[in-house]
Amino acid sequence: MRTAHIPLALAAALVAAVALTGCSEEKKAAAPQLPERNCFGIFTRDDLEPLMGKGEEVKESGPVDVKLTAERRSATCNVDVDGEGRFLASATRQPLDQSFFWMREMIKPPPDPLDLGDEAIVYDTGARVAFSCKGPKDMFHVELTVSGSIEQMKKGESRPLFAKLIKKFVDVAKQQTQCDS
Repeated sequence: MRTAHIPLALAAALVAAVALTGCSEEKKAAAPQLPERNCFGIFTRDDLEPLMGKGEEVKESGPVDVKLTAERRSATCNVDVDGEGRFLASATRQPLDQSFFWMREMIKPPPDPLDLGDEAIVYDTGARVAFSCKGPKDMFHVELTVSGSIEQMKKGESRPLFAKLIKKFVDVAKQQTQCDS
């Protein structure tokens, strides 16, 4: 008679293990909680949520602002979910006698032009813009780039999102870098 209790106890243990496993999977399947402001204080939680996907832990790395100077020629912000890159925003400053090189022909499907700065493009996984800046002490070129993970997005939704993000990035970067242009 004692042996009849073992299969019942084993079945109860299996049910409990499956239930606990289901709970941990549901927890992992939840969208991560982003801070209200991200990347140089520019992007809101709502701006970046479409790129975050599923996960538990969000980590942001980068400086508090995007102000570029002769001493600080670049700034980069990364947002990771569970150690996987989900969003990147970067800014680079170069002297006027240097230009930025974009390999448009390598981008598939081909990028679309944007009416921003001196030159701008948007593509499925990001956007770039280059513009001249008349700063407080000198003139220089600036390149801004945003890119992100789009596997959780519906086809056709990423380019409008990246166009919106790069526009916001341009407006704040010009202000923080004190561009007159």
